[in-house]
Amino acid sequence: MAGSPRVGVLALQGDVREHLAALTALGADARPVRRPEELAAVEGLVLPGGESSVIDKLARTFGMQAPIRAAISDGMPMYGTCAGLILLADRLDGAIEGQQTFGGLDARVARNVFGSQTASFETDLEVPALGAPPVHAVFIRAPAVVEWGPDAEPLASLPDGRVVAIEQGALLGTAFHPESTGELRFHRRFLDRVRARRGAGAPAL
Repeated sequence: MAGSPRVGVLALQGDVREHLAALTALGADARPVRRPEELAAVEGLVLPGGESSVIDKLARTFGMQAPIRAAISDGMPMYGTCAGLILLADRLDGAIEGQQTFGGLDARVARNVFGSQTASFETDLEVPALGAPPVHAVFIRAPAVVEWGPDAEPLASLPDGRVVAIEQGALLGTAFHPESTGELRFHRRFLDRVRARRGAGAPAL
């Protein structure tokens, strides 16, 4: 079996460097991805936080929308944080006119449900799938999952019931930013999916 998982961070806009640092700290071969040929050279992709509508427009401009959708359909593991969670959702509340997503996650996600950047907050979340200790989560103009299908599994929710972490098969999404607090367990979970897919017969690059 080949060595370190070769994974990318979609580097069109957003907090790319923080994700690259988190993945590298876990032993991954992590690199920015801006073009279809760079996507074809990785085994998994992180969709970072940022502005979801801007990332959507740039993805279409750079010819990345169709390749990312195809990679999702093919089972490539992907992890979306904040804007990245929005981009993975099949259905979107609060979209600006013409905004599109990559889709793949059978869920409806609402944009900016907690208000503007001045309403950003931090809290500790119990995430049973990750065990102890709780996850210290930072929410910045964050979305929330308001509806999900039978194949999607919520991983964490706020006391009011709003779901803020979810996964479905090879897709993982969080409404918050683990990469900004040194929380590596979600990135490790993503890398586990990459290794599992390789072990199931997907070629190591």
